[in-house]
Amino acid sequence: MDFSFPKEYQLFRRMVREFAENEARPLTKEIDEQDRVPFETLEKAAKLGLLGVPFPQKYGGCGAGEMGYCILMEELNKVCPSTATVIGAHTGIGAMAIYMDGTEEQKEKYLVPLAKGEKIGAFVLTEADAGSDAAAIKTRAVRDGDYYVLNGTKTFNTNGGHADILSVMAVTDPSLGARGGITDFIVEKEFPGFRVGREENKMGIRGSQTAEIILEDCRVPKENVLGQFGAGFITFMKTLDIGRLSLGAGCLGGADACLEASIQWAKTRQQFGAPIAQKQSVHFMIADMATEIEALRSLVYRTAWLVDTGQPFAKEAAMCKLYGSEVLHRCIDKTLQIHGAVGYSRDFWVERAFRDQRITEIFEGTSEIQRIVIASQIFRPLGVRIRA
Repeated sequence: MDFSFPKEYQLFRRMVREFAENEARPLTKEIDEQDRVPFETLEKAAKLGLLGVPFPQKYGGCGAGEMGYCILMEELNKVCPSTATVIGAHTGIGAMAIYMDGTEEQKEKYLVPLAKGEKIGAFVLTEADAGSDAAAIKTRAVRDGDYYVLNGTKTFNTNGGHADILSVMAVTDPSLGARGGITDFIVEKEFPGFRVGREENKMGIRGSQTAEIILEDCRVPKENVLGQFGAGFITFMKTLDIGRLSLGAGCLGGADACLEASIQWAKTRQQFGAPIAQKQSVHFMIADMATEIEALRSLVYRTAWLVDTGQPFAKEAAMCKLYGSEVLHRCIDKTLQIHGAVGYSRDFWVERAFRDQRITEIFEGTSEIQRIVIASQIFRPLGVRIRA
């Protein structure tokens, strides 16, 4: 494919970059220290249409597809991973599940206000005993007339404490397991029996909220079944595929920020009578970072192209998430090393970026799970089954 971006995407990148610099960057240190969501930034993002970038205009989105969404995630993560995480959970998995498997009525009722930024979305799956083993969820949904009654507790839900519309996985037939026994539901925070539990005190991305969701006889209308009844496992797997790609794009942005900062610091930092940019040890770190970033950039935007052209992309999306998170890990580690003691100080952004990075190797599927997904995609056509 041609990796040159059409003019409209170049203009979009410029607009997002200006937004990130002018609106997100001034609050990055504050929201980390105060452990608070930058709602003022989200409101401004909504006015620019940045909460519905990949969705068609008829659903209130920008119609920029996955290519545009990856640009958004890349540019935001260069500046503020917390803000990017909030928007990512809202758009990339919360609203995306409704876009992918919702009926036209559900899209009109729920996707439109999400894409316009009038409502905030979340994707609710993980439980205390069901993290990587997502099929082991225990939350139950039992039919009661025109409603389903949900009972269970969900953990580590990004946007969980302030989301208006949530995509929630629950067991509808324990005898069938993941293939046929799990259903996805669209849940509104005002539904009876829905409440928010404890909020996590996290190491990084502290400007995003991660909360427990408690469902106690939560009554959900039967028309809020999302996708096919019993096929919730398929819905969440498709949704996470998209989410993994955008996480790779976010890691690309973070790694690029590391490279730019490392080059600038190496040019100005003097040791032994000369800038450290003259030292071969620094050259090698910069060269390694630049090479991996370019490889990741090609992987991310080729995968976005696959999505936008309707081609299979599950393997490539897992590669984006796996490789992206590990590239970012290596880049931020080198950046801290290049900056020395300054990078270890909480007064400098490198320390925060070091903390923010670590979750990228865990959420939306750990690196270990990504390797299983990739291997499964490779061996399945050969008749070989991969087990966790």
